Parts: sequence; structure tokens; C-alpha cells
Amino acid sequence: MGQIDALLKPLVIKGLTIRNRVMSTAHSPAYGEAGMPGERYQAYHEEKAKGGLGLTIFGGSSTVAIECPPTFGQLSVADDSVVPHLKRMAERIHRHGAATFCQISHSGRRTRWDRGHWMAPVAPSAIREPEHRPFPKEMEDWDFDRIRSDFGQAARRVKDGGIDGVELLYAGGHLMLQFWSPSANTRADRYGGSLENRMRFGFECLEEVRAQVGRDFILGVRITSDELIADGLAPDECIEIARRLARSGYIDYLSVMTSQPRDWRSSSMSTVNMSFPIAPYLHLASAIKAVIDLPVFHAGRIPDVATAARAIAEGHLDMVAMTRAHIADPHFVRKMVEGREDDIRQCVGANYCIDRIYVGGDALCIQNPATGREQTMPHIVPKARLRKTVVVAGAGVAGLEAARVSAARGHRVVLFETEAATGGQLNLAAKATWRAGLSGINRWLDGQVRKLGVELRLGTKANAERVLAESPDVVVVATGGTPNKGAFEGRELAVSTWDVLDGRAQPAESILVFDDQGGHAGPSVAEFLAARGARVEVATPERYLGIEVGGTNFPVHFRELYKRDVVMTPNVRLVRVSREGNRLLAVLRNEYTLAEEERLVDQVVAEHGTLPRAELYFALKERSTNRGEIDLRGLAEGQTRVLAKNPAGTFALFRVGDAVASRNIHAAIYDSLRLAKDF
Repeated sequence: MGQIDALLKPLVIKGLTIRNRVMSTAHSPAYGEAGMPGERYQAYHEEKAKGGLGLTIFGGSSTVAIECPPTFGQLSVADDSVVPHLKRMAERIHRHGAATFCQISHSGRRTRWDRGHWMAPVAPSAIREPEHRPFPKEMEDWDFDRIRSDFGQAARRVKDGGIDGVELLYAGGHLMLQFWSPSANTRADRYGGSLENRMRFGFECLEEVRAQVGRDFILGVRITSDELIADGLAPDECIEIARRLARSGYIDYLSVMTSQPRDWRSSSMSTVNMSFPIAPYLHLASAIKAVIDLPVFHAGRIPDVATAARAIAEGHLDMVAMTRAHIADPHFVRKMVEGREDDIRQCVGANYCIDRIYVGGDALCIQNPATGREQTMPHIVPKARLRKTVVVAGAGVAGLEAARVSAARGHRVVLFETEAATGGQLNLAAKATWRAGLSGINRWLDGQVRKLGVELRLGTKANAERVLAESPDVVVVATGGTPNKGAFEGRELAVSTWDVLDGRAQPAESILVFDDQGGHAGPSVAEFLAARGARVEVATPERYLGIEVGGTNFPVHFRELYKRDVVMTPNVRLVRVSREGNRLLAVLRNEYTLAEEERLVDQVVAEHGTLPRAELYFALKERSTNRGEIDLRGLAEGQTRVLAKNPAGTFALFRVGDAVASRNIHAAIYDSLRLAKDF
């Protein structure tokens, strides 16, 4: 077993044996149904239990109080209606040999007042939280009594639901951390001032929880190791908090995270993305473990077997949290145990999962579309009854996934790609400064299609003649798109973001980047150009740059752009580019006043998504049995049904990814999985 021996050693906490040292920490994938963990929520966690992990903690930020509405799809444990759902959750996790805890919390000021029952948030002090922007009410005497009782009753419900333990969230910017942190607590009574006073209410709630669940039930607390803000808790004070909690006798373990997500910058430092190194906060958790005699859990970008094993083997942790790693591949542990590490779909830190939650969506993995869709999408692709020949045109992520899934079904698969390497647009995106981690998506897909025996025809453009020569039963057109610069006058004088990243257009001295797509491409290319010494202005018709970029990623873009003195100009549209001597005159029009202003620059870079490269699709359409038509209702229900539209046709034809329309990586891979799983 070698390096994984440490990970496979069981951990015993108060009579509960956790089968290995790999866990998933509490988080909210926004799969709750009216605050309850329904079928989708349960199936998501059950898949990880099937996949072999030791402990899954669910119910991230589960609310204990009526004034804390489940505003982002989290659970509510504020009344007894949750108990039957918890019982079903426990049954489904336990049947696969895993343990499960539920996290409970009071959000304090970290919520909205205009949701749920429209009640004012409460907090230690009437200090606004910048991210959610509420003005909370300062807690008064009866609030303390009520919330203490709410915590106790919520913990009792968790126990009644057959869950193995309960975790109190005293981190993440929630109420108890608001009490502990000088940044949010300016009280002058017995709950403010000294650390002892600031910790008082947290201990009172622990006492009430312990009274409700008894001495034999597992009780843990999640804390921060450093708030990473100037007026917050520093590591030394966090270590002292850990000491006091451990000495209290109330708790059985500590789960350690870092940061305090009170604003967008600190949120990006809490759930870190690919711009951060691997395990950036492990040393802080290790410092806490060194001074307490309780098991310590920790989460913080630990995506691979080697790092996880080292964290346990060297004594930094007792349980290593691989939460996003299990969103990317819920069968991580099983594959590790079977010696199939190359088959693990490793998290690349894109943070598509959590960024969707910040805008009211559900958590989805950028590269694994089965996660969160376990009811309709397979993590393990089943074999087909009949072997077919599937031809895929294009080896970007959409084509690679179509080829992978088709080959896993047992089909003969031929994959054409014009370029000498697979990856398509992803190869360009990965060239942009800190986004290099995206290449891991292509690396895994490429390795899988080769392992599954896909016939790769690299450096060979798919045309109708070549495709038909393979006598296909199914053809998937995944030819991607071509860069779209937009509809402004003089667009032939501009270059695309693709031109910049692949080296066809060398950076000039003074550059205007016009971003009319709103995603990563515009900011990434602006950073790329500025890093090479160009003076860059990036303009957008949106009210701010990167409007489609999520909350843990846009702060990193902004940090890098400001560091390089890039000028960001919102609310303007590029309407015209013309030559003026050996330079370019760009005209920008304000979206609201319609006033125009000019920029004299050396280069204009324009980004407006892609246009489908669909020539092959239309060349094959009239020869196919379905004429390219898809049963969209069936597709929405998770079934691919081939429509009979052309009796003379000899193959079914589909197109996926950007060959359909300009979208994103997840959409391209999802297109292919949901079609090819039924070939």
C-alpha cells in the first residue's frame, strides 16, 4: 500500500470506528428541498459512502433558528420535521460502511433579512457584514436564551435522526465567530471585551447541546485557525481558543478551517482556488493539533493522495478533509485502495461548485456532471447490450467525454482531432496566468480515452468522407467553436483572445481589451498582457468586469489586475475601430448616456464568446437517421432517445459543446455524458 497506509488506518471517537482517515467536511451544495435533505441530497452523500470515504459531514450551515432562513439551499434543523429525513440519510450512509455527522449553526449577520420570514438578523453588535450587506440587530437578553435553546433542540434532532454526531459551526463568519472576533464584537457587557467574555456564549451553547444529547453522543466544533483580516483573530488567539475548547470537556474533536468570509476578498481566501498552492493552511491546523489532545480535522485544498497521506502520516491531522476532491470524484477512496490513482478525477480548484452557490445556483463540478445528478447520471458508466461504432469529431473536453463514455459502454470509438494534441480551447485557457490548473481536466480525459482503447486520429480533420468510412452507428460532432470578436465596426482590425494566448498576436505596448462575454477570458487575457509589460485597459458593457465569474475567483482576477495597474472600465460598448496612422482608434459608447469617448491604442483585443464550428454537422445531417434532432424532453428526463426522422439514414447524429452554442466546460462535458451514457 505504501503511502496510503496512514489514510487507511481507522479512527475511533467515543466508540465510533471511522473506517479510514478520509472525510468530506460540512458544506451546502444547495440541494435542500424546503430546507430538508431529500432524495437528491441523500443520493449525493450516499455516492461518497459507496466510494469508500470514512466520514461524510452533511448539512453545512444547517440553520437552528427561525430568523436564519436557508437562503442558499442549506438545511433547516429548526423543527422536528427534519428528523425523518435525517433517519433516511443515516440509513443510506451506514449501509455502505461510512459514518456521518450533521453540522448545525446560527448565521448571525451572515444572511439576508429579505428572505424567509423577513426577520432582522441578529449579531453581537450592530455591525454590517459587507458580503451579505445586512444591518443586524444587536442581541439582547432574550435572544441569548432563545438561541441557546435552539442549538440544544437542533442537536437533539440530529441525534434522534440516527446521525453519528453533531458539529457546531463556530467558524465561517457565523454567529459564534462573530462573538469571538474583535472585528464583529464591540460589546461592553459579559459577552464582549476579553477573550473569556467573547467565548462565553459559545460555551453556554455547548453546555446546552451536551445536556440535550448526553455524554455518549459525538459533539465537535469547527473553528478558524486565522481570520486573515487585520482586526480579526490571529493564529495565537485561535490556538488559545482551541485549548479552551479542548479543556472544556464538552467536545470530542475540532475541525479547523481558515479565514473569515465576511467580504469577497476573504471569501476567496476561505475556499481557495487554483491560484493558491496545495494545502496552504495545513501548517495552521497542525499548530492547533500540537497543543490539544483531541482529534483534529482540516479542509483546505488537499486534492491528491500524496498530500493527504503526508498530512496524516506526519501527524498534522487525524482526519484529512477532501471535500471538493469528492465532488470531482466521489469514488476517490475506492480507486485509491484498488491502486487506480490514475483513474481518480482530481479536483483542479476551479471552484465552479461553490461559485454557483454564491449566485443562487446549486453546486456542480466543472468536470464531473454526474455529481449532484446521481438520480439520472452515472458515476460508473454501465455497459451497453450491443456493441456499436461511435465516431467523435473533435477532441476538446466535449469530444473526449463523448469518447470516454462511449468506450466505457463497450463500443468501438474513433476520435478525430485536427490538432496534434487533445484539449481544444482548454489548452488556451490554461495558458492564462494562474488558470494553468485547468489542464488537469484534459489530462484526465486524455488518459481515460487512451486507457479505454479509443482509436485516436490526431492531426486528422474529420470530414464527411472520413467519418462515413468508419461505418458509424453514432456520430458525435464536438468540433467546438471559433473565436467571436463581436459585431463592432472595424472588427477585422482587432485580434481575439485566442490570438493572444496561442501566440499569433504578440502583445503591443498599449492595448484595449474589450470583454463582451463576462467570463474568465477577458480578465485572464488582460492579466496575461499586463504581465508581459503592456499598458492595458479592459472595458466591458457590463456594470462590472467578470460578471459571470464566481465569488471565489473574481477577487483573484481583481487582485492581479490591480497589481498590474490594469484600468477597468465598465458600462461601455466598443462600437468602432479604425486606423489612425500606425495606431488604432477605438470608440467606446456609454451604455446609459450613449456618450462616446475615444482610445488611441496599439492593439485591440476583443472577446465575445465563440461561434459554432458546425460545417461537419450540416454535411452529415441529411444522411443521419434523426437528421440531428434531439428529443429534448427525454434528454431533460435523463434519457437519450434516437428519433426516426430519415428512413434512409444509417447513423444517429448529435452535436455537443460549443459546436452547439458558446457555453462553458461543464456544459460541454454534461452534453456528452447525458447523450453517450445511453448509446
